[in-house]
Amino acid sequence: MRARRSWPDVLAGAIFIVIGAAFAAGALGYDLGTPLRLGPGAFPLLVGAIVAALGLAIVVKGLIAGEAITFGRIPWRAAAVITAALVFFGFTVRGLGFVPASAVTALLTTLAARVRLITALAVTAGLTAAATLIFVVGLQLRIPLLGPWLGA
Repeated sequence: MRARRSWPDVLAGAIFIVIGAAFAAGALGYDLGTPLRLGPGAFPLLVGAIVAALGLAIVVKGLIAGEAITFGRIPWRAAAVITAALVFFGFTVRGLGFVPASAVTALLTTLAARVRLITALAVTAGLTAAATLIFVVGLQLRIPLLGPWLGA
């Protein structure tokens, strides 16, 4: 008995391979650095290689397993809320500051999952604190914690 091939999976995997290879090839134009001191081309090269490897896995799965993956209903409300939250963050991070903008973004994206308000507030506090520690303290991003719109 011969396994049926899933041509949509093969095509999708091939697209991933082409995109990953393009990123990897583009990254070779930059300095890769050393393993201890990575250059500007190391991260795009790594991401391109990972995307190409995932594409190869999808192609192999499409040729061997043969079943196309089916998805359920698309949660349009959640997709719209998350997109709006990201756009809100992009437009307000300089004016409101990092903490308020990331807090509102985290709250909106958490509420997209239809959770209780107390859970959403707890997740918002945790994500805002973690993002502040990672990006402002750890990576020393030059974004004010409170922006000029709040009188800071």
